[in-house]
Amino acid sequence: MNQAFPLPVRLARQAWPLVVVGSRELTPAMRRVSLVGETLAGFDYRPGQDLVLSLPSLAGVARRHYTIRGFDREELRLDVDVLVHGAGPGSRWAETAKIGDPVLAEGPRGRTFVNQRADWHLFTGDETALPGIAAMIETLPSRAQAFAIIEVEGREEEQPLPSQARLEAFWLHRRGSAAPSVALIDALSAFQFPAGVGQAYVIGETSTVRAQRQGLIARGFPKEQICAEGYWRPGRIGGHDHVEPFEERARDRVRRWVS
Repeated sequence: MNQAFPLPVRLARQAWPLVVVGSRELTPAMRRVSLVGETLAGFDYRPGQDLVLSLPSLAGVARRHYTIRGFDREELRLDVDVLVHGAGPGSRWAETAKIGDPVLAEGPRGRTFVNQRADWHLFTGDETALPGIAAMIETLPSRAQAFAIIEVEGREEEQPLPSQARLEAFWLHRRGSAAPSVALIDALSAFQFPAGVGQAYVIGETSTVRAQRQGLIARGFPKEQICAEGYWRPGRIGGHDHVEPFEERARDRVRRWVS
């Protein structure tokens, strides 16, 4: 007799009512917005995960995903870094947010976080991935070895990447279209894998992430050791993209549900 296993139902994310307590420029195109809330006493997350923020927009409310850049448990303060580009709700909010403005956050969510069992870590992405990459690199212990390949518009958009780990960072400056990024794809293709068990964190523009993931797998890198998530793509408004084929996602969901 065949038994059908139902796919897991997505659980409702916890909601956190927050208020803005600060906003400052990190680079010409990146702002850090700080948020506090008394309910954050019960907040827990893994660096690399994100929150869904409900932001004011001309159409009412816009939901946007932002990686948790940092969390101060004593001050109950969350920091999110927002890339300011165009005239969308996220950019407008980051530029105009005032102390006391309310924000509703939901989460945390996402499967991109540090694999503590890896011998070495490889991070790659564009500006949208930079807050998550920095947050994960900060948590690595001194015994860890890490590599970061990051594409930004120019030198003025580079940021410090503090870490106790042995870190090699490679900054690429954009030339031409960001979607897909040929420079990021080529840089990852040329990367030589160190010895030991590696973990790759491939995030950013969806078509770039998909090409990079496929390239890693073609070179023999185990797909189970790749965190890949599309943060954006031309024409999409809000949300993130899965880059694994549907069949892989379905098998993984059933495996998690029955385990």
